[in-house]
Amino acid sequence: MPSNAPTIAELLAGCTRSAVHLELRDHYGTPEEAEDFDAWLRTGQLDTDPRSPDWAPWVDLVSQTVARGVSVRRARVISEPASDYIRYEHASTVVNVHAGEQVSWLPRHLASGIVLPDNDFWLFDEQLIRWGYFDSSGARLGHEISEDVADAKLCSEAFEAVWALAVPHDQYQIH
Repeated sequence: MPSNAPTIAELLAGCTRSAVHLELRDHYGTPEEAEDFDAWLRTGQLDTDPRSPDWAPWVDLVSQTVARGVSVRRARVISEPASDYIRYEHASTVVNVHAGEQVSWLPRHLASGIVLPDNDFWLFDEQLIRWGYFDSSGARLGHEISEDVADAKLCSEAFEAVWALAVPHDQYQIH
């Protein structure tokens, strides 16, 4: 699986107008979150300190990007009732918002009329796509960059359609 894509930090550094991220999975099995997720399942405790070593690099990156005038939006299409992982994500999203991201949630049943790509993506300045590939357990398989005009149009339209129906994070009640 391709994984030679530039990092999100590199792509955000080159971004001038907008960066949007569409998440479509109900579970991600990323190694860097495993310990924190397991601890949250056991204790209900979660690191939401934007200055903590786990969060500070992301908070700094997004804050600097937004300060340059780039809009950073994240939409999550989720099943209800929410999986434990989505509950965990919802609880930690306060840090994304603190950093300057706009985050919204769309229950999957409301997305039925939207044409969605099969994979998560970041779309930078409506033209550069960073596809994210995951296996059935949510483990990251790799990433791939595309500048295909038709795919960028699909991603932009899909994201905007989701965004128009989604509920802003501060208003979304997890079910």
